[in-house]
Amino acid sequence: MPALPEPDARMESAVPSPQMTGTAPPRAASEAPREAAAFETLLSAVVDAAYGYGFRLAHNRGDAEDLVQEAAFLAFRGFGSFEPGSNFKAWFFKILTNCYRSKYRRERRRPTVDLDDTPDLYLYARSGEVGFPTDGPDPAAALLDKLGTERVVAALDQLPDEYRIVSTLYFMQDFSYEEIACALECPVGTVRSRLHRGRKILQKALWQVAEEAGVVHPARSAEL
Repeated sequence: MPALPEPDARMESAVPSPQMTGTAPPRAASEAPREAAAFETLLSAVVDAAYGYGFRLAHNRGDAEDLVQEAAFLAFRGFGSFEPGSNFKAWFFKILTNCYRSKYRRERRRPTVDLDDTPDLYLYARSGEVGFPTDGPDPAAALLDKLGTERVVAALDQLPDEYRIVSTLYFMQDFSYEEIACALECPVGTVRSRLHRGRKILQKALWQVAEEAGVVHPARSAEL
């Protein structure tokens, strides 16, 4: 899947200032500066990806900034629970995902794609029906190239949250199954199951977007 473009706007800083931490547990004076510096270094390495992820979840620049700011504040307050040397990005994305779920998930619109069970080779079969090139090892990739990143994002947005979040982390952030499991606080088996189901639903969503964009023609195809 092509890499998604990052939104043009960037937050100037997602690192909370010391003044924001008035309710944090007390730290030894000698430890606080080192801890703050370590946190800022780790966060600065992932903040752009976090903002992109937040934007894809909330679909609004202001909301994405709020999500990352809140997640940064909560992460800084809980930084003492972070195990040095472990995966900071997965740990931070877990906090960011939880912020989204608590604030915006109820406002998500219902998916527009038909969620009936979809054959594993749905996209391949439909491409063959309408004469879209199916030569080569991955005909789906040819369709994705035709659609472009914005339409791929539109298709991804039609997935229910439980599949959309997993698919976004896997396809857009290149998270491993284990990293996604850490971020979502669920077993790896659940990640595999949701990703498998999400891929199948995404095939229908991609085809629907392709029809709407005129990349393929609905009149030449029939529902499987």
